[in-house]
Amino acid sequence: MNKGRGVSRAVTDNLTCATKIVGCMKQHLEKLERCGRTIEYNQVALVKMLYIIGLGLADERDISVKGLEIVKRAERVYLEAYTAVLLVDKDVLEAYYGRSIIIADRETVESQSDSILAGADTVDVAFLVVGDPFSATTHADLALRCRQNSPPIPTRTLPNASILTAVGATGLSLYSFGQTVSMVFYEENWRPNSWYPKVKENADLGLHTLILLDIKVKEPNLKALERGKYVFDPPRFMTAAQCAEQMLETEETRAASEEGKSTGVAGKERLAVAVARLGSEGEKIVAGTLEELAQQDLGKPLHSLVLCGWKMHEMEWEFVRDFAVDREKFDEIWKRDYAGKGVQ
Repeated sequence: MNKGRGVSRAVTDNLTCATKIVGCMKQHLEKLERCGRTIEYNQVALVKMLYIIGLGLADERDISVKGLEIVKRAERVYLEAYTAVLLVDKDVLEAYYGRSIIIADRETVESQSDSILAGADTVDVAFLVVGDPFSATTHADLALRCRQNSPPIPTRTLPNASILTAVGATGLSLYSFGQTVSMVFYEENWRPNSWYPKVKENADLGLHTLILLDIKVKEPNLKALERGKYVFDPPRFMTAAQCAEQMLETEETRAASEEGKSTGVAGKERLAVAVARLGSEGEKIVAGTLEELAQQDLGKPLHSLVLCGWKMHEMEWEFVRDFAVDREKFDEIWKRDYAGKGVQ
């Protein structure tokens, strides 16, 4: 009996010892892994470059941890401020990031990019973009200039949330979206409708259409320019209601034309979803007909509009109808024009 207990105790001691060894090895491996990550991070940090950093859609807290680390160590920090805007002012960003920020308007980015790229191969330069960096071709052009520079300037992109994906909050499937279009402010003698054929192409395929709305920031006043003065108009941000109004106007104009070019893709009973400030605590989503949405006030910018494709699935309908201005009317039109046509 004593001999058996002795063997049992020896086995227990050996197991305890083995467990401790395994634990020590695990801790050692974790330290090596952390050390490896630190070495990799430091190696990247040693290479100076232009960082194009997505900020997300709402406020100063939407930047990624990695992006914030780069901003804090960068020699210069630029904020692109004309393709989109955050819901907070520059001073809020500066307070949160602990850095001074240089505003980069359209002229700076498109005509004076050399000032942004200057020294980006010897010091870190951060170029901040609202949303995702490559949602606008302007930023792809900036990266291309870095490649074409002699010698080439290293670049790195840090992605973030974009309206192109955030619009999924409406309940509409991102797989069912067609080409994205832009809507500009109609002027007295300028009412471009280049968006119409693209919307029709999407409609013919039964696909949803995301419409990005016009932003006017630091735009020169044309009448002042005629007098030789350089004065900027106040900022303007198109609302979803204005977009719906312009679409209805274009549809009516085409219907009244001799050629009869109206197709009904932007008619009064076309179902659509208007969104405002997606990604923020005050986001708003409203669904209805274009005629209904033309009367809706969604509040502060930024707004976007989505036209629903006729292939809208029943699950999408169940999700979207909760946002409807008039749920009974929304259901009636969906059952008449959409139900059963979606891919099951």
